[in-house]
Amino acid sequence: MERGKVILGMLAGAAAGSLIGILFAPDKGVDTRKKVVHKGGEYVDNLKGKVNGLLRNGSKRQETVSEAAA
Repeated sequence: MERGKVILGMLAGAAAGSLIGILFAPDKGVDTRKKVVHKGGEYVDNLKGKVNGLLRNGSKRQETVSEAAA
């Protein structure tokens, strides 16, 4: 479970850093909002992939333990 917390913390840090970078960029407000929405979508997709990977890994481990116990 600690690995999941570390990954989540890293993703949150990357998202916060990117958001701060975008907000301080010298673009128009409309362009900045588009960038924020685009990056947000990328981070959501990335997070979904990580969570699905963790769930698959957990399922495989559970199957392995169940087979070993049988």
